Amino acid sequence: MSYRDLRNFTEMMRALGYPRLISMENFRTPNFPLVAEILVWLVKRYEPLADIPTDTDLEQDRVFLIKAVAQFMATKAHIKLNTKHLYQADGYAVKELLKITSVLYSAMRTKTIDSLGPEEQQSGKFKFDLGSKTADLKVARQLASEIISKGASLYDLLGKEVELRDMRTTAMARPMEINETEKVLRAAIKEVIEQVQKTKDMLNNVASDEANLEAKIEKRKLDLERNQKRLQTLQSVRPAFMDEYEKSQEELQKQYDIYVEKFHNLSYLEQQLDDYHRMEQERFEETENTLRLMQNKLREEEKRLMKAAGSEDESDMDIPDEESSESETDERRPMKPHLSREFPIQGRSGLRIIGNMQGGDTEDENDSDDSEIDVDDDDDEEEEEEEEDNEEFNDGISIHPSKMTRGLRKMEPLEESDNDF
Repeated sequence: MSYRDLRNFTEMMRALGYPRLISMENFRTPNFPLVAEILVWLVKRYEPLADIPTDTDLEQDRVFLIKAVAQFMATKAHIKLNTKHLYQADGYAVKELLKITSVLYSAMRTKTIDSLGPEEQQSGKFKFDLGSKTADLKVARQLASEIISKGASLYDLLGKEVELRDMRTTAMARPMEINETEKVLRAAIKEVIEQVQKTKDMLNNVASDEANLEAKIEKRKLDLERNQKRLQTLQSVRPAFMDEYEKSQEELQKQYDIYVEKFHNLSYLEQQLDDYHRMEQERFEETENTLRLMQNKLREEEKRLMKAAGSEDESDMDIPDEESSESETDERRPMKPHLSREFPIQGRSGLRIIGNMQGGDTEDENDSDDSEIDVDDDDDEEEEEEEEDNEEFNDGISIHPSKMTRGLRKMEPLEESDNDF
């Protein structure tokens, strides 16, 4: 169905005088009552005395109506209708209805043109719609091409007319033989008789074939009834192993429930294990980060202590030249393991002397002259170191034992100045 067909159908029905207004939306969905009403109206318009049933309540009535209309239009108007499309009562039915309406509409137009005067006919000749004549233009072009081809073939045949004329005159001048004509006619009559006999035989065979088909139909009906009875008996009888089957079904359902429960538990435990591993990994990373921070902090503290020790060494380098010469000679000597000992000196409060049990390799005279100076210097340095240690302790800085040993090792060259004691 196209929009143009639907538009043309509604316009033609309005021009024919259909009492009801037809919309283009009526045929979007199947609408059999409207189609039946239009068919009856068109048949009555074509033949007012036609007897067409109008009942559409039952399916048989609708089928009978469609068949009656199709048969009437085929016999009276020579219009072939598609009954399936008419029964659909949708857009495809419009095409079939358009065949009837186009005939009635063309007849109405010719009648109106005949009733007009000659002047009105002359004015109406030149009024036409070019948009509605596109199909006619295509047909005209096709006919023009056929006319050209037929004219060319006719020209060739007329060119052979000179030769064919002599042959035709000789054939017509020759007297007809009655025997041959009679023979040809008898042969034609015989063929017609044979065809009639074949047709009669086929009609007789149709009756016998109909009887055979009826017998086959009855046989199939009996088979169908017998099979239905057998089916009913089979459905009523309980199978032998049905009880065992039902028990197996119940046990299978229980096993399935157990399986589902175990599967849920296993998935939950796997999830918990994954969470535990993730937490352990996060904790391990946190400990690594803390250890790394502590290591960095200890390295910075060690560097700071080493810088402090280096500054103390530089302060020790300010001693007079004699002591520097003696310290240089002491440093040139190889280091020997010694045990340090601290003891107070009478007469001086807070004075400590640091020495060892091994004898020094320097001369006695130099030792006696420099002993008092070394003791005073060492006391001042030790007091400064104690104050620094107290300040660091008060600030809450923890020093590793290995760093304390390093500090003691760095202080050993200063303690060698007391070897004479």
